Amino acid sequence: MSSGRNNTQYVAIIALIVSMIIWSVSGIAIKHALVVFPPFTMIVLRFVPSVLLMFLIGIVRRKHSLFCLQRMELKDLPLFLIAGFCQPFLYYMLETFAFDALNSPTIAETLLSTSPLLSPIFAALILRERVTKYNIIGILVSTIGVFALSMVGSKDFSIGSFWGIPLAFAAVSAAVVDSIMMRKAPAKYSSLSFVFYTQLISLCFFIPIWWIKEGPEAICQLPITIYQSETQIALWSIAYLTVFASVIAFILFCYALRQVGVTQANAFNNIRPAFTALWMFLFFNEMLPVGKWIGMILIIVGLFVCQKQEKPDITPDC
Repeated sequence: MSSGRNNTQYVAIIALIVSMIIWSVSGIAIKHALVVFPPFTMIVLRFVPSVLLMFLIGIVRRKHSLFCLQRMELKDLPLFLIAGFCQPFLYYMLETFAFDALNSPTIAETLLSTSPLLSPIFAALILRERVTKYNIIGILVSTIGVFALSMVGSKDFSIGSFWGIPLAFAAVSAAVVDSIMMRKAPAKYSSLSFVFYTQLISLCFFIPIWWIKEGPEAICQLPITIYQSETQIALWSIAYLTVFASVIAFILFCYALRQVGVTQANAFNNIRPAFTALWMFLFFNEMLPVGKWIGMILIIVGLFVCQKQEKPDITPDC
């Protein structure tokens, strides 16, 4: 029985690492996509195909538990509405405003990486999820590593507007609430079902705003720019965001979170900046000072500590 539980946890950890590797490239892909497409257009181009892709997968793979698509029951609609409103919709909106308000991208990225710090609080209060001393120590060590990784070698530390700080924390809170809903979702819904319905609901919020702010102009501009090399790079970036970041990574993260819990799953968000820094070093020749390597080591050590299980108290028989 213990062996089966350990195997499930190992699979969940692998799923979390793969999802973080995928998401660590997302920032680079988004940067390329935003060269051509305005923010809301990029989001709509990303999530409309992802919802359609999940729908097709769900129909074809009905017998596979992870990838089947169940019909949503009306009584579960509030849960999916909260999850879909929180992420991607609210998270992306607040994240955009936070980046706009804060002068330093470094500070913005660091503040947006604090979900592991908030997760134990939300999980304990809402889910009554047990938070161990290893969870707390591991998250703190890992978060110190994120700060070291983000701050070392960065020169711009001007805050900008104060409102950027609460906006960043509000974005993180929205992401954590989404993970809470993911955990609370009835087991009858597969990971694909949860991600499909939340992204579909998010689109219902995104599309009206997109149409008001960017829609008609974006539709008129697309035929003019479609053959430009920058546009083709942007479209390939959106294809990556659609298939890998919006479908595969979200499904893997949903599966893993349901296995290991909100606190342990969100702790892995700290590893994303480490992977991003590594890709920038390998493919874009961005130097990694010693401080950044120390930060990455602290992140990895913290994750190992966070996953450590407390030994149960054994009371000897009298």
